[in-house]
Amino acid sequence: MPAATTTLRVLAASVIASLSVTGCQTLDDAGVALGRADLVNDLAARMDRALEQTWAADYQLAGGRTASIAQTAKPLRSAYTWPGGKITVTQEAVTRCASTSARTSCTVSPPVLTAGKPSVIVYDEARKQGLVTPPAVIRLLTDAALEPDAVIKQSDTTLAGHHATCVDVANAGERFATCVTNEGVLGSFTGTLDGKAAEVTLSRYTETVEAATFDPPAGAGVVDRRTKTS
Repeated sequence: MPAATTTLRVLAASVIASLSVTGCQTLDDAGVALGRADLVNDLAARMDRALEQTWAADYQLAGGRTASIAQTAKPLRSAYTWPGGKITVTQEAVTRCASTSARTSCTVSPPVLTAGKPSVIVYDEARKQGLVTPPAVIRLLTDAALEPDAVIKQSDTTLAGHHATCVDVANAGERFATCVTNEGVLGSFTGTLDGKAAEVTLSRYTETVEAATFDPPAGAGVVDRRTKTS
């Protein structure tokens, strides 16, 4: 069972438990908390389901930079490209690329067991680069839903031609806003992650992914560190 869905599925029960042990809370408080939990569960479930589907998305970053995410269900493949780098995870290899003004270098490593979701490794690597990832947004929403004093406002919008549900969250002096499309793709995020300002907006979404998306960039120097067998 997907870890994200399992975690968020018990969120409502956790909220009820936290309210039950504090006698000053009222039934209205519980209703508000459960409303937040329902909203978080829905957004988290959308993103979790999207990790098992085929799609590609382009994003606009702060300062005019761009990034992209792509994945396919059959065969299982996932890639995240950002200014200065790229990681691709397939059933055959994990490929990490770094780019400078002079050249792009890629290192191919043996495949890693991904429990059917190569995107997990991709998102872990992307977050190390300071990029916004769906799991990071899910964690922020979960924390806010469990905080009685958090204020979560919902709205709707259209991003890259796709309907999205948005939330504006104020929690413990911190504030962020994020949108998730009906397809489960991260539509936008503005806020702070790991102590750094982060901003991303969906600019293109498609359910058709070209095979070349998972290849090293054209002209890149490639070092294959997989064990060769005769």
